Amino acid sequence: MKTQDLVSLLASDVAPVDRRILAKRFSWALLLGALGATLLMALWFGVRPDLGRVAATPLFWFKLAFPLALASASLWACTRLSRPGVPLGQAGWALALPIAVVWGVAALMVLAAPESQRVALLLGQTWRVCPVNIAGLSIPAFMAVFWAIRGLAPTQLRRAGAAGGLLAGATATLAYCLHCPEMGVPFWAIWYLLGMLIPTLLGALLGPYLLRW
Repeated sequence: MKTQDLVSLLASDVAPVDRRILAKRFSWALLLGALGATLLMALWFGVRPDLGRVAATPLFWFKLAFPLALASASLWACTRLSRPGVPLGQAGWALALPIAVVWGVAALMVLAAPESQRVALLLGQTWRVCPVNIAGLSIPAFMAVFWAIRGLAPTQLRRAGAAGGLLAGATATLAYCLHCPEMGVPFWAIWYLLGMLIPTLLGALLGPYLLRW
């Protein structure tokens, strides 16, 4: 058989590539992950009873903006790292920006507070359980996001796993905000971020094993 005949034979049954496959997979992953995290939050912890009142305050929306910004940036990172040979690029700066903003605001608030109140600002009332709660709520999104990434063609498996873990953690944090009573920026800057870092580190560890194709 000639080489050209062999190439024609191999290419004869190739199906066209769906150009929207990346958007489809991540849309399903985010939908299932967000629904799963919200359902678990409602069943395990319950929605805070004063949600209607606090939702009318700008501080509540700033609280939501932190994990939402990280979710958007980590989604961008995931879509890049899910393709072979595509670098993280500007998505790295997008990941760092919301953290820098929240840390900056938190530092100003702690420095402006009386010394006797600084520890309370940092610890809040739920620091012992907050990161663990977020990590637990991230399980549905973690599974869904890893399904989305694995079905594409990642080559930087550890970095893709970390980005997927952060996306899962940020999605879980958005759901957790509907329960969490903490309204202090310094608290979010430490304990929300720590809760999101748990699935991020887990994703980096498991990425080379779960995302191999």
